Amino acid sequence: MSATINAATLQRLFLAGAKRIEAKKEYINELNVFPVPDGDTGTNMSLTIMSAAKDVQAIEDPTMATIAKAMSSGSLRGARGNSGVILSQLFRGFCKDIQDKEELGVEDIMSGFKRAVETAYKAVMKPKEGTILTVAKGVCDKAQELGPRAKDLDVYFKAILDYGYEVLSKTPDMLPVLKEAGVVDSGGQGLMEVLHGAYDEFVGNEVDYKVDIPVVKKEKAKLISAVDSKNITTANIKFGYCTEFIVVLDKAIDDNTKDKFREYLLSMGDSLVFVSDDEMIKVHVHTNHPGEVFEKAFTYGQLCNMKIDNMRMEHQEKLQKEHERMAKMMQEERNGIIRHAETAPKPYDEDLIEEDKKEAEPPKKYGFISVSVGDGMNDIFGELNVDYIISGGQTMNPSTEDVLEAIASVNAENIFILPNNKNIILAANQAKSLTKDKNIIVLPTKTVPQGISAMIGFNPESTPEENEAAMSEAFSLVKSGEVTYAVRDTSIDGKEIHVGDYMGIGDNGIEAVGKDKQETTIELISKISDEDSELVSIYYGSEATEAEANELSEKLSELLPDADVEVYYGGQPVYYYIISVE
Repeated sequence: MSATINAATLQRLFLAGAKRIEAKKEYINELNVFPVPDGDTGTNMSLTIMSAAKDVQAIEDPTMATIAKAMSSGSLRGARGNSGVILSQLFRGFCKDIQDKEELGVEDIMSGFKRAVETAYKAVMKPKEGTILTVAKGVCDKAQELGPRAKDLDVYFKAILDYGYEVLSKTPDMLPVLKEAGVVDSGGQGLMEVLHGAYDEFVGNEVDYKVDIPVVKKEKAKLISAVDSKNITTANIKFGYCTEFIVVLDKAIDDNTKDKFREYLLSMGDSLVFVSDDEMIKVHVHTNHPGEVFEKAFTYGQLCNMKIDNMRMEHQEKLQKEHERMAKMMQEERNGIIRHAETAPKPYDEDLIEEDKKEAEPPKKYGFISVSVGDGMNDIFGELNVDYIISGGQTMNPSTEDVLEAIASVNAENIFILPNNKNIILAANQAKSLTKDKNIIVLPTKTVPQGISAMIGFNPESTPEENEAAMSEAFSLVKSGEVTYAVRDTSIDGKEIHVGDYMGIGDNGIEAVGKDKQETTIELISKISDEDSELVSIYYGSEATEAEANELSEKLSELLPDADVEVYYGGQPVYYYIISVE
């Protein structure tokens, strides 16, 4: 029988929990209420915890402080999707409470669970019961109830685990949409898989807790600029090495110490981006002596995510690729192929410096970051002066670290972030909380059309506060719709849905279901539009054709004679059409 947990045991428990949710992620994905091909709760939670598992597993002589720091900072940086962010906040609260302990007894576990739940609830603006938060609270409540009488952690943990599953089984009674679909909450299931894996390891059930860290494949994020890279020469790159790293602090340091570190980095180069909290410092700097920068950083803590890029060599490669791209475009034009938004600013390497700029550029007043997927959508945001596009959205939610990297790359005092997906807003807000040297404004856009309307509502002459209000009003007037296909049989919103059916999803749920893609789209638009609708925009994806989109446009012109109907190439996967009605 065991009465306490030491650091080495906590390390094993965490890795066992990570291993179990990694194994169960597809099962968790299947619990998503909407039967769309982008159900990714299990994937998001697995990637979140695996980001921390990589650091936790690397610790050879664990202490409670080093394990807590790795669990917290790793999951914080890797958090994806709403459930992933909430999971990271549970770890963050728990680790804050136990980081100074030598061993964990019942009282420490009670206190850690309580702080974990408090931290997670604070991270969500409008907590909803029947979700992962409810399950976490149930686990915490049972830990508090049983704690004063607990003598053996084996028995204590088993009772907590059993009650957690009991709460999970009741989530359909709290959310009607879960009951109708016949599933429990997927985020709550994910949390229970983590706890179950940890419990199995604790009681000696056979567990392979050596985790294989999955490789996340994603499109390279896109930095957009009007600067043409062919006019830049390597001779004008004053500091040749783009150097990035994260310092996992050995101990909290005060603002004065951080300022001195920042001043040192400025003395060693330019283009400095310095983001910090009480557990870590993220650095991006251009320097000619990356080794010296690393040595200095070592005095503050452990280094991870280190990366050095030779900008002069990359520039030469960029020029070659640019020549190849231009040659291909010219050939396409000869063949009569018209590219959508061909006048959009071209992407370029953020590490290139303009010929007449010997010093780092001062920050501009406004910068913009948007989440987008599909080359057509990316071009549209480029035309609207978005500085940085994070590739992602429905099929792969970007992590908090992805958003931090975007913030680091945009040289502006005030940066607006457009998540364009309800499952990315929490990650964007988490990145905002970790950024101290820039004013970050997260506009809670839930769809790409909302993001586009928000950008149209921007006025460069207005203050940040005025723009936030104007852009928020602009996107609030947009009704959005998406057309995709069902991946399983289910019943939701009073509709029977079968595998392969086309679904038209509006802001308030599934509006149309059918066997014909075009007819389902027409029905969706008729549901989200009315006689006051003035503009309908159709963005066709990679699995739809321009001819099909134009056919829709003609039919809609008859259905909505007083509205203008516009067709754009979006290129998005998964969704045949994305619709905007204003």
